[in-house]
Amino acid sequence: MNIATTAVPSHAAIAGHLRGADFHDCYTTDLAPTPLTALELYLRVVATTPGWVNAAMALRNRVVRLAGLKDLGLLGDIDPHKPIAGYQVGDRVGIFTIRHISEQEVILGDSDKHLDVHLSVCKLPGKVAVSTVVHTKNALGRLYMLFVAPAHRRIVPATLRKASFL
Repeated sequence: MNIATTAVPSHAAIAGHLRGADFHDCYTTDLAPTPLTALELYLRVVATTPGWVNAAMALRNRVVRLAGLKDLGLLGDIDPHKPIAGYQVGDRVGIFTIRHISEQEVILGDSDKHLDVHLSVCKLPGKVAVSTVVHTKNALGRLYMLFVAPAHRRIVPATLRKASFL
């Protein structure tokens, strides 16, 4: 599986969140033609989250609670029986809330007192792009990202690698 870092696709809705971002990245990997929507791809990817990523999220949740931040749960905390048609903007899906849905792109996000995070899964010709955009709100957000950014750069490619159906 070929996973590459690239620029956030300029035509994607997530690109509208780039202005003023304190952190952003984008990973692409090959995607055979598929009738799956971007949301279906996201749900399938997080359903196969590597165990070490869930362990890291559990540790993160324990540590940040001490600083008064919220416990997000685990990336793959999704209802496997909920039909795809049942999802809409505003629904919680694992650690994120759906902010935008189209056939080609889903944007999920989370906001806290220290940062705003947007994650996009965008279908491109022969590829899928996973983009993350973060806006920090204060010193705690900047400190948090000092630790999270390096971990994030390992988590996204590892999670895409584990999703063998891509």
